[in-house]
Amino acid sequence: DTNITRDPSLSGTFWEDKPDHRIISLAFNLAREYGRDRVTLVSKDINIRMKAKGVGINAEDYETGKVSNIDELYKGRDVLEGVDGAIIDELFEQGSAPLERVPLGRAPMPNEYFIIRTYSKSTLAVYDAGLKAYRHIQKRRAYGIDPRNAEQTFSLDALSNDAVPLVTLAGKAGTGKTLMALAAALDKRSGYKQIYLARPIVPLSNRDIGFLPGDIKSKLDPFMQPLFDNLALIQDQFDESSTEFKRIHDMQNNGKLVITPLAYIRGRHLSKIFFIIDEAQNLTPHEVKTIITRAGEGTKVVFTGDPYQIDTPYLDSRSNGLTVLIDKMKGEPLYAHVTLEKGERSRLAELATNIL
Repeated sequence: DTNITRDPSLSGTFWEDKPDHRIISLAFNLAREYGRDRVTLVSKDINIRMKAKGVGINAEDYETGKVSNIDELYKGRDVLEGVDGAIIDELFEQGSAPLERVPLGRAPMPNEYFIIRTYSKSTLAVYDAGLKAYRHIQKRRAYGIDPRNAEQTFSLDALSNDAVPLVTLAGKAGTGKTLMALAAALDKRSGYKQIYLARPIVPLSNRDIGFLPGDIKSKLDPFMQPLFDNLALIQDQFDESSTEFKRIHDMQNNGKLVITPLAYIRGRHLSKIFFIIDEAQNLTPHEVKTIITRAGEGTKVVFTGDPYQIDTPYLDSRSNGLTVLIDKMKGEPLYAHVTLEKGERSRLAELATNIL
């Protein structure tokens, strides 16, 4: 009941009359009546929890629906050391190796990626649950973009695999998540009616964009600009007179390539679309489920984001939609995931991401 009257003794601390402050006031009164050790305020809103603790009220996060240990979240990749060189030769020569030939020591997940090494050579592979074999992976270019490391190579393989309609890419800024997804989408454009690149609009401090000056385009442009930056980076791989460069402009003009706020396409049925959702860590598990259940036949859904970079006070690294999706979907044949850790922007960007 948000019609609770605020305790007068808290008016100096929480002078603004708002529902959060009334809830804290109720908890404060109950703690005073029954004892502080018998009253706990439970909320997903970190701001209200901090305020409650500030006036001596026990406050806890709502744990239901959270991933138990974010540090053990499925990465979608592993390293096999000291493997018999004959297995690597078989992968190179035959293109695959049976499950029983590769000594993993556990059952591999469907579409799990591996760096397989001997003391002198290495190769990349993915476990194909249908074949019950490890399939050799080669680095491949996607619309002018070359993968710079094994993680990006794994990502492009998952993004290009028609048998895997759901992909998640997680990693900090600069690891190439969105770039790989967009490059793969452009490379696979002939198999889809449209490419959608969307992101939720979550302003810093969670303030509504209505507070910002200008018309709706002016309000949205700052939030969508990172997506246009990735598109520009791909275009920069080509000469302005080239077919590849002009094709991107043509696709935008005829609606084949759409960059839009996620809210603008909510509720639509998505058929034969390569659908990339950026900043997916700012979605709730329910929102992620809603998006996936809208996917029709022939649609590929890709979620990218950093589970540790949350911009809404109601989510955290363990409860956001991206983290929950990775945890729930691992082991499903229709799903692939890659966690990217190596930054590829610059040494300065990598340093700032790691220590600031």
